[in-house]
Amino acid sequence: MADRPRLIPALHTTGLAPQHAPPQQSPPGPGPTPTDSDISRYREQDRYLPIANVARIMKAAVPPSTKIGKDAKECVQECVSEFIAFLTSEAAERVLLEKRKTIGGEDILHAMTALGFDDYAEVLKIYLAKLREHQSAAASARSEHAQYLSPRDDGAGV
Repeated sequence: MADRPRLIPALHTTGLAPQHAPPQQSPPGPGPTPTDSDISRYREQDRYLPIANVARIMKAAVPPSTKIGKDAKECVQECVSEFIAFLTSEAAERVLLEKRKTIGGEDILHAMTALGFDDYAEVLKIYLAKLREHQSAAASARSEHAQYLSPRDDGAGV
């Protein structure tokens, strides 16, 4: 897998194009100079989701007796990371056009729809609405709880 060029999302495009990441220079200062294998391992670590997280999600989707090979986990790890980069790139394009600085949940959902993942976007819209409803209720409850616990200024403690 290391022989072929990696797909890196091109800035502000809707697709992925084979590109080579610019070589990183080691930072000046004391300590050992990192080797090429250290740098490539570091880059891979930054580019992909943790393999343990990917494996846990994969295991949850198959019967308990099913074994998942290392190559399958690595393949899904790469695919999921590329998918996230693909969606984020599309969402970033929308944010840029609207002269905003932050990608939000709606931007990701819009990107999913624009890229043909309509069925998933609809399910995630419902999830996002329920999540926000829950967060709002939790914030309201915290506010009420804090108000109840705060000392009152009734003038009795002078």
